[in-house]
Amino acid sequence: MPRFGLSIIGLVILALAVTACGDTPPPSSTAPGSSADATDAPDPTSGESAAPTDAPSGEGRLATVQDRGQLICGVNGSLPGFSFIDENGDTVGFDADFCRAVAAAVLGDSEAVEFRALSADQRGPALQTGEVDVLIRNTTWTVSRDTSWGIFAPTTFYDGQAIMVNTTQTDATSLAELDGATVCVQSGTTTELNLADAFRLANIELGEPAVFPEIDPTYQAYEENRCDAVTSDRSQLVARRTGFENPDDHIILDDVLSKEPLGPVVPIGDDQWFNVVKWVVFATIEAEEQGIDSTNVEETASSSENPIVQRFLGVTPEGSDPFESGLGLDADWVVDVIGQVGNYAEIYDRNLGPGTPFDLERGLNSLWSDGGLLYAPPYR
Repeated sequence: MPRFGLSIIGLVILALAVTACGDTPPPSSTAPGSSADATDAPDPTSGESAAPTDAPSGEGRLATVQDRGQLICGVNGSLPGFSFIDENGDTVGFDADFCRAVAAAVLGDSEAVEFRALSADQRGPALQTGEVDVLIRNTTWTVSRDTSWGIFAPTTFYDGQAIMVNTTQTDATSLAELDGATVCVQSGTTTELNLADAFRLANIELGEPAVFPEIDPTYQAYEENRCDAVTSDRSQLVARRTGFENPDDHIILDDVLSKEPLGPVVPIGDDQWFNVVKWVVFATIEAEEQGIDSTNVEETASSSENPIVQRFLGVTPEGSDPFESGLGLDADWVVDVIGQVGNYAEIYDRNLGPGTPFDLERGLNSLWSDGGLLYAPPYR
């Protein structure tokens, strides 16, 4: 099983290095109803990174979060549809809702979350130093991140890298027609490496990349025509395009540059906490498959005679011994998750599906029974 890859001394040195050299972090956002004191958030003008949280020592992070009464969840904070601040000052989106799902499972309260906005470069250190309990921030699962940053829970969103161009500035309709192009890209991401690989494989020249440490300057440069194209995950391009002055002027090329499995990440070294986050994701998928949602979960828990559903919702089937999941959570934790946040379909549709500005087809993010890749192991 995974073990800590950094010594205590190494963690202290890394924390100091992040504070001294890291990018200025965006301000944190606290969920409504949270008990966090706003004065605890780092000053975004100070140049200092947020202090590490009371990372678990001996008792484990699950107990630490429960003792604290609040989940600290690392998010993007500037990506519409996934995690961003709405007009009411609340952090909302697909990723934000999975933060809330973890809080509902662990604390019984989906609003007991502090959302900590992190730049791409801050993600790894935030996990390695224990600054966040979980990272749910459009982060691609890779081998190097899995072995050094933290452990990836199941993928919540299957994506792929793409390129967007302004049709008023170029006639390009494919990657092959971007020979010599300058492309805006965010540093500290797999996107930057994939871009170079894609141009090399297409046997075309990549112009000098326009690299930016933050998401907003990346798209600002693109909108100001300081680059010929911009590249990122397709979902991010769709989300950011909705905020452009003339969205219809911008097209996303059909070329798929990479595989981008996105999902939660937890710090290395705590198997129990990893299992909790992992099964929260699985629970949202299993609930959709069983036809259980936020509108019927309470009734289903009290009336279903299906032993599979009964176990899943914390009800002991007649003639059976009480089921112990081994997660260290209340038996009916799934009822809290689904009742307060919803199943996977509800989370997806509310933030990304029909009726939203993005209107993203689920595609690979459909259940396995509908031709997608979402599949939950048996809860037994």
